[in-house]
Amino acid sequence: MATAKSIKSILQLVPGKKRFGIYRFLPFFFLLGGAMEWVMINVRIGKETFYDVYRRKQSEREYQQRLEEGLITESQTSVK
Repeated sequence: MATAKSIKSILQLVPGKKRFGIYRFLPFFFLLGGAMEWVMINVRIGKETFYDVYRRKQSEREYQQRLEEGLITESQTSVK
C-alpha cells in the first residue's frame, strides 16, 4: 500500500514546481477529463452509451412533466 511519503515523492517528480506551483498538474487533469468525455461518447455498455441514456431519461422527464401539466393525455400517446 502506498504511503504518504511515497505519494509525495512521486508528485515531486512532476516538473515545473518552481514556476507553476500546484498548477503544474492541470495538463494531467485536462487530459483525464478529455479521456473521460471520449469514453462517455464512444464506449457502449450493452447497446447504449452514456449520452443515449441521458437523452432517453431527459425525454422521459419531459413527457412526465407534460402529463402532469395536462398538456397531453394518456390516450393521445397510446399506440393504435
